[in-house]
Amino acid sequence: MFIGEVILPVLIVGILFIGLPWIIFHYITKWKTAATITTEDENLLDELNDMARRLDDRLCSIERILTAENPGWRSVACDPLDRLEDRSDAAFDAATGITNQPVRIRK
Repeated sequence: MFIGEVILPVLIVGILFIGLPWIIFHYITKWKTAATITTEDENLLDELNDMARRLDDRLCSIERILTAENPGWRSVACDPLDRLEDRSDAAFDAATGITNQPVRIRK
């Protein structure tokens, strides 16, 4: 009976003061490391940002060239899908290549 009276309180105190804080601090550490961005990710984001900036500069250059050649090019340019909305389904299928027919695979 003496062993049960001593072991149970020691086990409970050990779990409360050692086991529980260890589990909590373990998962806090995992949470903090998972929330940070790695240097590899930072480099990738910097590279993508530079690429987006260069593409934006190219687009601005193309728009300046088009405006110099034809000042009204924006009113002439349109989205090809906008033109297809007014057409019938058959014309849309022919223009886009999308049909409701099943695809047959030849062997």
